[in-house]
Amino acid sequence: MATKGNTARRPVEEPPDDPPRGGLPPLPATDNGPGAAESPEPHRVVSLSRKAAGAYYTPDSVTVSLIRWVVRSERDRMLDPACGDGRFISRHWNSVGIEKDVAAARQAAGRAGNALVHNADFFAWAEQTTERFDCAAGNPPFIRYQTFKSEARARALALCADAGVVFSGLTSSWAPFLVVAASLLKRGGRVAFVVPAEIGHAPYAAPALEYFVQSFSTVQIIAVRKKLFPNLSEDCWLLYADNFGGKASEILFSVLDVFCPTATPPAPQLKLSLFEWRRIWRRRLRPLLIPTSARELYQHVAERPDTKRLSDLASVGIGYVTGGNDFFHLRPSQAEALDLPSSLLQPTVRNSRYLLGDCLTVDAVSRWQRADEPVLLLHIPKELAKLPRSVNLYLESAAGQQARSSYKCLHRNPWYSVPDVHVPEFFLTYLSGRRVGLVRNQARITCTNALHYVRLRDGQSASNLVQAWQSPFTQLSCELEGHPLGGGVLKLEPREASAVLLPSATAKAQIDEREVAAAIATMQSWRHYC
Repeated sequence: MATKGNTARRPVEEPPDDPPRGGLPPLPATDNGPGAAESPEPHRVVSLSRKAAGAYYTPDSVTVSLIRWVVRSERDRMLDPACGDGRFISRHWNSVGIEKDVAAARQAAGRAGNALVHNADFFAWAEQTTERFDCAAGNPPFIRYQTFKSEARARALALCADAGVVFSGLTSSWAPFLVVAASLLKRGGRVAFVVPAEIGHAPYAAPALEYFVQSFSTVQIIAVRKKLFPNLSEDCWLLYADNFGGKASEILFSVLDVFCPTATPPAPQLKLSLFEWRRIWRRRLRPLLIPTSARELYQHVAERPDTKRLSDLASVGIGYVTGGNDFFHLRPSQAEALDLPSSLLQPTVRNSRYLLGDCLTVDAVSRWQRADEPVLLLHIPKELAKLPRSVNLYLESAAGQQARSSYKCLHRNPWYSVPDVHVPEFFLTYLSGRRVGLVRNQARITCTNALHYVRLRDGQSASNLVQAWQSPFTQLSCELEGHPLGGGVLKLEPREASAVLLPSATAKAQIDEREVAAAIATMQSWRHYC
């Protein structure tokens, strides 16, 4: 077996003739009921920041449950592509674990008995190895695209492309880990992984799930409402896939309020055809969290010819980004002291806390200015040929020198001209609690990227949009089209907001609002708002 990097234990080319006896590990006792404390595990000492490395270790109950399903013979060769401190590979003697962090690799080698641990970057190791595995299990690191970069990212995406999977630039690390680990299976192999709940809604995750349904006969997702990792904002679900080399015709989906140890996956509550997943739910699984009757109601309204999506009436975009908020946003007293021309000062909404009610009025903006809030944007048009002396002095000040060195300012010309300053008809909250707010911009001001702007398409009526938005059904649509950010927050990206359904007056009169309210409550419980 070819390897790359340091090997923490002697390589084993083939399993020994006489494997240890004793079978698979027992499931953890559940005498104390769901949520009982896990058995103590050795503390991992890491040389990298735990958050930066995506290292949050898996509870015993989850680890043992996944291993009991995925390992079907004592001779099965199992792979954990990011073994951490070894808690997966320690459950099965004939395992191979890959771990980039030196201290964690040593710890895994010490606790994992006969398992083989490679201290290496998984993707570099995967490029070199010729070994193929009967099964794979683990909890891949969750590193967002902003920090999952450089050579490791390029190598990961190249390996995925070789497997026929093309990821977007927004891909987090766990998705390539899953694809590459699965590509190292023997025919008939299987996997069991902890995955972020983003598998149910993130566009970048859809290619990974497409790969699994094209490569395994059976694919099952287990959605778990109560957090598997109580200290993380990110929710986690479970992925089981069986018979590598086959092809699935559906996705099996199960919903659990609380995870309980089990030797087999829970019975699927729903068998979602790939057509329905791709065409009706646009490769999202979050809508499956509400009851079937509510989901059928939602689908019925979506298919009505008189139902619109927000994109039919308006365009949704992100507010401007200054690159230096403290420099570009001024209090009225500052602007007066600096003698900045009022023609270059644009009142703005800094964040959603400024929005009270469904309409932003001129009086409200005047109150902000009387309170000397920093709500004046220094907006210098790019085409302005000659700058006033007072503006030049401010740009050349110490604060200006600091602002111009920021990333955004360094990469625009001229650095002081903030782009994408819009004056829309509406503002839309994209981080929300109980309700996503659509606020009429009667004051005719602009907004930062803490909000979305909504601009009506030609010929569309603001009053029609307001009436449609006031429907509880539309709030349910926000829950289903958006996604949880953590801490109970619902996030709506512009593409998600554009997909929000707006029922007609006729449709609203026929909708069972009690069922809609119950579905909203269900979705809010899944994002831990209530």
